[in-house]
Amino acid sequence: MTTARDLLFVAMDMPSSRTLERGDLSLALAGAELIDLLGLGAATLDGEFVLPTGLLDTADPQLDLAAAAVAPVADGETVEDWLWRRGRGLSDTYVAALEADGLLGREERRRFLVLRTSRMVLADSAGRRRAAHRWAADEPVLLALADAVGISGPPPVPEPRPGPDATVLAGVRHAVAELAAERRRRAHRLDEAHQTSVRRGF
Repeated sequence: MTTARDLLFVAMDMPSSRTLERGDLSLALAGAELIDLLGLGAATLDGEFVLPTGLLDTADPQLDLAAAAVAPVADGETVEDWLWRRGRGLSDTYVAALEADGLLGREERRRFLVLRTSRMVLADSAGRRRAAHRWAADEPVLLALADAVGISGPPPVPEPRPGPDATVLAGVRHAVAELAAERRRRAHRLDEAHQTSVRRGF
């Protein structure tokens, strides 16, 4: 199991302080992947830049894809560049993988905010219990990733020690804040367009 999958289990099981946006979760999942890649030695950081190490076999299919997606050294990809590129649609990818593994089922009485278009329920599994155990143990990286997307945890959220994990988490928080600001700008433009239409009698 991986930090990204644990984060998805937590996102589906735990309350959120705000509507859990797919884009936010995708960025956090990309951050979780990068933290695992760094821990496994499948990627490394040179300051803010993510560098490949050549290790592509992580024993997890999703992490293997993430390792293969690390840009060549010559491209000079920053942590935030990685989050935006790798994170595109990543929450849907992980949800589909859970469903393919038989860890998600359809249920009419429960709805997860992360799955706006369908009603899904998590099956009991060793992975789900592992994620719950990490959550209950106040595991700093998992709690910080969850906090970045508004999933409620025990305050105060413990901060990982300075190092690669902290660098990635700072990138996740900044990218999520940028995405929230972009949503606000779009909403403002739509509101202005609506008010203009009303004034013109449309």
